[in-house]
Amino acid sequence: MLAYEPGDSLAHRLDPRTKLAAQFGFAIAAFGHGGPEALAVLTVVALAAPASAGLSPIRALAAFRFVLAILLFAPLVAAATLGPPWLDLSDGAASALASYRVVLVLLVSATYVASTPARDSRTAIQWLLPGRIGVTLGVGVGLVFRFFPVLLADLRSIRDAMAARGGDRGSFVERARRIGVRGVDRTFRRADRLAVALQARCFAWNPTLPTLSFGARDVPVLALAVGLALSPLL
Repeated sequence: MLAYEPGDSLAHRLDPRTKLAAQFGFAIAAFGHGGPEALAVLTVVALAAPASAGLSPIRALAAFRFVLAILLFAPLVAAATLGPPWLDLSDGAASALASYRVVLVLLVSATYVASTPARDSRTAIQWLLPGRIGVTLGVGVGLVFRFFPVLLADLRSIRDAMAARGGDRGSFVERARRIGVRGVDRTFRRADRLAVALQARCFAWNPTLPTLSFGARDVPVLALAVGLALSPLL
């Protein structure tokens, strides 16, 4: 599971609003272009993005291994037909191309997660969406960044505990049911404790957030973001 890692890389020093704009522009370019030349250029950009945060592309993709498994399986499902010829390669190729675009977007998203603290993400969102909507969304994003890795760790500990007691010998459905029931129970318990902790710490909707400021290093990245967003129109 990817999480923020302190560092001094180029991506760490960028303003979070710049990184959000880069993600937005890259996603538009990835799904707006269909030619192999454009996808080749976007592939280079997507591979360079994790490196700018000191993150290996292989490690970034490994964090999305379950999503990648679905993306790899999707072209087979899309190509299958109910009658002869049983496989439609054109549908499979279109699905594979769409899956590849998603992989590129995931690489860029992994760069943002690894290089941006949750508080900076909340500040950027509240700057982009002023008012109660931005505050609510910012709080939600901050809680997800902090809470989701804990829930995944809980599921792994439940799975390991079951394996230690021989529970991994049962059917897949039975194992999934046990992990799901225990995982939901632990999730609700953690949510209750989180609510109590927020009240104990006098949770406020308007805390003092970090001050964001654009620097000279943000200018070329913002220009790249705008260029990527407009590239499908050119």
